[in-house]
Amino acid sequence: MERGATYRIVVRGELDSRFACLFGGMQMKGDKGTTVVCGPVIDQAQLHGYIARFQELGLELLSVEQVSGAE
Repeated sequence: MERGATYRIVVRGELDSRFACLFGGMQMKGDKGTTVVCGPVIDQAQLHGYIARFQELGLELLSVEQVSGAE
């Protein structure tokens, strides 16, 4: 993964903006039983850390997609 990529992560379950601090201030939006989290991810370690946090919160990971970043 290149540095500074933007990711869109979707999990089953709804989180509100109070949890944004756990995900580096990424944008969060609840939608019909899911939460979409979108924003910059510095590197693979940070991405894996975010995924681990979702697991700790008991949320099922539905998708992880890089939406932009250095080629």
